[in-house]
Amino acid sequence: MTNPFDLRIIESMSTGISDFFAKDEAIVYEKEELDALKAVEKIPLKWKEKNSESRLASFLPVYDNGSLYVADEEGKLTRYEAATGNKVWQIKTKNNFSAGIGVGEGLILIGTFKGEVFAYNESGHAVWQALVTSEILSSPQVQNNIVVVRTVDGRIFGLDAIDGTRKWVYQGATPSLTVRSPAGVTLAHGAVFAGFPGGKLVAMSLFNGNIGWEAIVSQPRGVTELERITDITSSPVVNNQFVCTVAYQGRAACFAINDGAQIWSRESSSSAGLAMDKDYLYVTEEKGIVAAYDLISGATMWKQSKLGSKKLTRPLIQGQYVVVADDQGFVNLLRNYDGSLIARSATDGSLIKTFPSALPDGFVVQTEKGGIFAFSTQF
Repeated sequence: MTNPFDLRIIESMSTGISDFFAKDEAIVYEKEELDALKAVEKIPLKWKEKNSESRLASFLPVYDNGSLYVADEEGKLTRYEAATGNKVWQIKTKNNFSAGIGVGEGLILIGTFKGEVFAYNESGHAVWQALVTSEILSSPQVQNNIVVVRTVDGRIFGLDAIDGTRKWVYQGATPSLTVRSPAGVTLAHGAVFAGFPGGKLVAMSLFNGNIGWEAIVSQPRGVTELERITDITSSPVVNNQFVCTVAYQGRAACFAINDGAQIWSRESSSSAGLAMDKDYLYVTEEKGIVAAYDLISGATMWKQSKLGSKKLTRPLIQGQYVVVADDQGFVNLLRNYDGSLIARSATDGSLIKTFPSALPDGFVVQTEKGGIFAFSTQF
């Protein structure tokens, strides 16, 4: 079974090195800890549905204007009523979708293993398709009539949102040894923010792809090539002042949005990603730890390590809660100011590949088995 939380190595490698990341240490929990998890209040389930399994790709259900859009590996795109789970429409294509969904400006955007980008309208009708250079592992994004697509070969493309024609392309440097990941991009303030292998963060113009600034999040350390991997494998987070990101075997750091000057950095390792609110930066770190850092100073505010799994998703901030899911199909609500576990629920027992996605009054997750589970945060 493919697990997107397992870090897999691409590019030039000798046989057997990719197994390095598969050998997790034995997970041992005390009976009291397991009993405490079972005793936690359940998160209210609003509705659930079933799509096809997605063993290779990672899909993010996306809410927009009262609807929830869901895709799967078999090439199905489905629109649900977000409040009820009632199916509005479903289209079945002949394509094998690999990444999505991106929604905005009237478009629903999906990528494929062959490097195809498909744009549909809210009625499910195809608007255009485009071809980029290699497979797409993260959701295409759209803003200001520009669709931004990232490919596994280190390129970022700017496409015209009207017809999909190419407007610009950026080629990032790719070391010989990198982590295969669904790292995406973040669009904000007329810029594209993206992290790269080797610990570099880049800000470029949304309109022409020109570089605004580059910053070093983490420097490679160690003797072996594996020890020196310090890739940014998740999308940065942005507000009006800062852009923050985290590197695997590296650091979490925040930079000034206008010029890339470093505000602070902390030792941290994450392959899952991070989220922010007005006070804290929340990082899902390795070995099942969720950490909160002060957004201004980087001071550690709290850490939560007793969630029953060593492989957690990127956090979602939903009001007063931090939502994380795991590889065993559980979703967890943490209190944002102290990290205490408030509520927890099971889904279908399979891996939750992407982080929870926000709904107006809750959140939704998609499992590897194709389960779509919508939960309420209104207790």
